[in-house]
Amino acid sequence: MDPLGAPSQFVDVDSLPGWSDAYEAKQLDCHQSPVEKAQVDVRSPFPYRKDINEKIILWKGDVALLNCTAIVNTSNETLTDKNPVSESIFMHAGPDLKDELQKLKGCRTGEAKLTKGFNLAARFIIHTVGPKYKSRYRTAAESSLYSCYRNVLQLAKEQAMCSVGFCVINTLKRCYPLEDATHIALRTVRRFLEVHGETLEKVVFAVSELEEATYQKLLPLYFPRSLEEEIQSLPYLPADIGNAEGEPVVPERQIRITEKPGVPDDASDEEGLEADLSFIGSHAFARMEGDVDKQRRLILQGQLSEAALQKQHQRNYNRWLCQARAEDLSDIASLKALYQTGVDNCGRTVMVVVGRNIPVTLIDMEKALLYFIHVMDHIAVKEYVLVYFHTLTNDYNQLDSNFLKKLYDVVDAKYKRNLKALYFVHPTFRSKVSAWFFTTFTVSGLKDKIHYVESLQQLFTAIPPEQIDLPPFVLEYDARENGPYYSSYPPSPDL
Repeated sequence: MDPLGAPSQFVDVDSLPGWSDAYEAKQLDCHQSPVEKAQVDVRSPFPYRKDINEKIILWKGDVALLNCTAIVNTSNETLTDKNPVSESIFMHAGPDLKDELQKLKGCRTGEAKLTKGFNLAARFIIHTVGPKYKSRYRTAAESSLYSCYRNVLQLAKEQAMCSVGFCVINTLKRCYPLEDATHIALRTVRRFLEVHGETLEKVVFAVSELEEATYQKLLPLYFPRSLEEEIQSLPYLPADIGNAEGEPVVPERQIRITEKPGVPDDASDEEGLEADLSFIGSHAFARMEGDVDKQRRLILQGQLSEAALQKQHQRNYNRWLCQARAEDLSDIASLKALYQTGVDNCGRTVMVVVGRNIPVTLIDMEKALLYFIHVMDHIAVKEYVLVYFHTLTNDYNQLDSNFLKKLYDVVDAKYKRNLKALYFVHPTFRSKVSAWFFTTFTVSGLKDKIHYVESLQQLFTAIPPEQIDLPPFVLEYDARENGPYYSSYPPSPDL
């Protein structure tokens, strides 16, 4: 009750029924198929956790009316969006909110920023910006939406908040499919609570009448309320359930073709490695050796210990990674200059860089660096190889040595440790000379990993042709310069 005795319009989260309380001992409408006995021993990646379920509340109502530590406002980059959620929050918070938002100077896509709640029952408002959805840039949109939820939760953890009220961040104006976005929202919250559950007591999903049905249908997949519901929900989980933090993972792309003639199926990893190095990299430039660059060690000697330097570098890299996850990088992704394909003869992940697709003079190279980090962070945790197609590049596509040096300095140590080979396809004499000078005098530890590849036939001795997506112009150039490579597989149609 308010001081005048009239009922308050605000709703205390402690008075709302929890997700576990809403459970009824019957199969949900979307889970009508019987559970076979053989499935009982198969556990979901989101197992039944009563302690987590007790923190979850699904509530049909206005998020602005929640009496909790913080509520979430979904807006645009200037924090002036006029959507039903924002308008309600502004109306109930009062005019002081607009004044404080001007001090924030906007918010980038995927970021989360904090203000007071002013006249709201909630003490704080966490403002975030969801991505604009386009199907052709789906991967970037998924990553940005994940960042919204993750950054909100991280901010709540850092500020020692007890409860958070989420609106549906993906607004109709931004065209994000509701069901796809709900999967990301629920699994991100679930993964966060698995690790940091002790920091939050309540997480409320405040939904409209139109959104409620979707949340009721998908919540059992990520927050099953019994072992029976866990098993029933398992077949309905999507193929991409994200990584350990719920972040979307780009699926491996492969061309389905016939086996490469002449390669035995039972070839061992060691044999593949020998084939990898015996033919490729035999050029004189690949075998040149020089002194190890000790300049940095001499400069830093006596100033910082090696452990302190590693910590400092890790902090810097983490800042770059956080920025990469929050940034809208869909324009860089659309270039298709960096992508994951199959595996080489040794079972290592193959990443492809297409030089001709990098318009160096037209794009923001810092965003390009962020995109590289965003894509490669989960790839570089295991051994991988890079294939760089220098085919038909010109001055318009040449990466500056300063940019490459910055990239090499910024990335985590795992990138350098787990990079096992860099195949430089269709190099020119000038590019070989530049690469030799760069790897000899600018960076150390990379020169021995570079293998110059004059033809695709050479490349296929290390990477089976069915395991790499080839841009059509690369095939055409190679056929013109080295003769056609006869096979039963076409190039990837989407490149």
